[in-house]
Amino acid sequence: MTNNEHTEHTVALVTGANRGLGKRFAEELVARGAKVYAGARRPETVDIAGVIPIALDITDPESVRRAAEEAGDVTVVVNNAGVSTQANLLDGPIEDIRLEMETHYFGTLAVTRAFVPVIERNIAENGGTGAILNVLSVLSWLHPGTSGAYSAAKAAGWAMTDAVREDLAPRGIHVAALHVGYMDTDMVIYIPADQKTDPALIAKLALDGLFAGQNEILGDALTRTVKASLSG
Repeated sequence: MTNNEHTEHTVALVTGANRGLGKRFAEELVARGAKVYAGARRPETVDIAGVIPIALDITDPESVRRAAEEAGDVTVVVNNAGVSTQANLLDGPIEDIRLEMETHYFGTLAVTRAFVPVIERNIAENGGTGAILNVLSVLSWLHPGTSGAYSAAKAAGWAMTDAVREDLAPRGIHVAALHVGYMDTDMVIYIPADQKTDPALIAKLALDGLFAGQNEILGDALTRTVKASLSG
């Protein structure tokens, strides 16, 4: 089955779709024939041909609720929106630490909770299956003190992804996690280019894995090495 055959009847929401990896996800889904809602806090900043820009701040419950009403035909959600404050857990601003958790854990969970009934309704009416992809990180497993807030939030996101996968599998919704290291986006502009991966390639890899039913997609050599070092 080709990539396009996986997605030709897919209606997808991508959060944080106005830049970075989210933009590449939206572009790749459009290229595969999907209908795509591109979520962003400022939808006017979305400049991707063929998508439907939608206002979405995943940390605002009312914004999430409105998005679920507006994008009522969604069958696939890519929870990509994120933030990186580089806050240290001991002396970083507590507001930054809370923002990391509100975004990567509570925000992702809020979008999931809002869109699960949407996905269920659509697959009941039209057949097929649904899917949710949560964008996590190699720092789900690797926890340097210099990225304490981000690592803690991504680790929480990993646990949440596993639990939600178990809950939703009997309901015809597959839940996957993408773990990846540095990508060539403005979030890590300070990292040397030779240490970063092309986000367009990661988007293709992640969607291939999602539609193949993989539970965890490992985006680069560093992530594969770290995952292999974990205790079974």
